[in-house]
Amino acid sequence: MDRSSMREFAFKLVYSIEIQKATDLKEALELYVEANEITSQNAVNYIEDIIFGIDKNKKSIDEKIEKNLKQDWKLERISKVDLSILRLAIYEILYKEIPFKVAINEAVELAKKYGEESSKKFVNGILASIVKESE
Repeated sequence: MDRSSMREFAFKLVYSIEIQKATDLKEALELYVEANEITSQNAVNYIEDIIFGIDKNKKSIDEKIEKNLKQDWKLERISKVDLSILRLAIYEILYKEIPFKVAINEAVELAKKYGEESSKKFVNGILASIVKESE
């Protein structure tokens, strides 16, 4: 399984956890892996790292998102799809040392596939701002 596929699976689980307000991440991961018949240990490890990494760093990730929103916007106003994509990409950029161009490109692709018409531009803009401020 390639990295893009693993990232897409991770995004779907991040989104699912957000929608369901799941608190037992280990159980959510196990059920998700089983339901999607993910047999690659690399994929399971990657998804697990993403889920627990985002959870551990959620406060700082969300602060970065909020700081880069337009003045009248709040985190609650962002669609759950876009929020999940942003959290995943920001985690990869800041905590996994994935090259920001790769993380942004992958996030934009997920936004095109799962988000609304304006999602790709929104996700790209927020991530570009975050990268610019961290340089």
